[in-house]
Amino acid sequence: MPISIPDINIGSIGPELILAIVAIVVLLVEVFSVSKGKDHLAYISLGGVLLAAAVTSRMIGEPSTTFSGMYVVDNFSTFFKLICLLGTGMTILVSVKYNKDEDIDNGEYYALLLFATFGMFFMISGSDMMTIFMGLEVMSLSLYVLAGYTRKRFKSNEASMKYFILGSVASAFLLYGMALIYGATGSTNLGVIGSAISGGSASASLLAMGSAMLIIGFGFKVAAVPFHMWTPDVYQGAPVPVTAFMSAGPKAAAFAAFYRVFSQSLHGTQPEWWIIIWVLAVLTMTLGNIVALLQSDVKRMLAYSSIAHAGYILVGFVAGGKLGSSAILFYLLAYTFMNIGAFAIVTLVARQGETKTSFSDYVGIGYKYPLMGVTLVIFLFALAGIPPTAGFVGKFYIFMAALDQGYVYLAIISVLNSVVSVFYYLRLTVMMYMKDESGEELPPIKFAASVVVALAIAIYGTLWLGIVPAGYMAFAQSSFLPY
Repeated sequence: MPISIPDINIGSIGPELILAIVAIVVLLVEVFSVSKGKDHLAYISLGGVLLAAAVTSRMIGEPSTTFSGMYVVDNFSTFFKLICLLGTGMTILVSVKYNKDEDIDNGEYYALLLFATFGMFFMISGSDMMTIFMGLEVMSLSLYVLAGYTRKRFKSNEASMKYFILGSVASAFLLYGMALIYGATGSTNLGVIGSAISGGSASASLLAMGSAMLIIGFGFKVAAVPFHMWTPDVYQGAPVPVTAFMSAGPKAAAFAAFYRVFSQSLHGTQPEWWIIIWVLAVLTMTLGNIVALLQSDVKRMLAYSSIAHAGYILVGFVAGGKLGSSAILFYLLAYTFMNIGAFAIVTLVARQGETKTSFSDYVGIGYKYPLMGVTLVIFLFALAGIPPTAGFVGKFYIFMAALDQGYVYLAIISVLNSVVSVFYYLRLTVMMYMKDESGEELPPIKFAASVVVALAIAIYGTLWLGIVPAGYMAFAQSSFLPY
């Protein structure tokens, strides 16, 4: 039997090649670097991210495929890749000072960030289940290490171990689901699977079990309830910049793969699975917001907040169509700006060893550091969905997508949950502007140029997308994937 050699279009995987090559270069440069002063490793990595972003931007409006159709470049994937690169670039900027303070400024840290982004790209552009799974594992393995990168802290080691064990279980569910769908349709290609289902040649029982397994696997990756158990402990134990990174890029990549699989291959079974996603959306946003109200640690609060935001995005998933798909894209872009911005300030307040992460540690911060206080308030208001921020516009599009498809009750539940979220975001805001009755002097916060740049980017995105969202939404609408 002749062996068919897949066609390889190097141009289609240009950004991925850049990320992989720069990651290897960073590892090699690390070998010849002095023990201290390794900022250049961060900036080499940042340069690679910017170059990959430039190449990715040139692909807008120029669809292509490679690896015999297993890898596709379209506006949908390009939009998500730019979100991931934005998250990676901002994380690198936030990490420079943090890594010095924690004595973990090593090349492998930045290489792992780049390799994780490399994996995200394959998840986003995968048009075959095997490609998606390969990207998922590259991303996940990098994140398992990054979560435990501060090896001297027990919580960091615990976070890495929990994430590894639960992530492995989720990957097993995902792979088993893919195997069942292959058994039902005879293919792992998303287009072929969709055609087999539409043509009625797929085994209904295997298809149902496989779809359920996929929902469990992807549900874990996007932190949907009840598959969210890992999120609070991992977010709290991981280094703050890694937590920021995990809450943005990997979440966006997981949603991209989740949506592509269900819109392109399982669209014929939508009447069976949309109600499951509906329930998951309600459970995720409700539990995330209610439990966030009870938290006294800022990192755990933001972790449950991240779970709630996953619920809002699932609302767009249920709505589907052009408006639902584009609303997911816009929301994840806005979320990347405001969430990484909030975590950037957490890195400053937490100080060495992350000893200052409770709500009480923010008392008086707004008075002593007024500019930083206002900046954090903007991010918190955006996360709560208060105008004129990107968070408000993102939620508006999500809720309108649900109403447009007739999901009135889902939209009402979403709005009520958004109102609940205001309380815990305002709670932190109030703490920042309370007078410190203890009389103790607040320890000084050291600012770094790289963190200031990251905050400036985050503020710009959070406000500009809220004030002038039309251009970004138009790009999102041109990038949608229909059911």
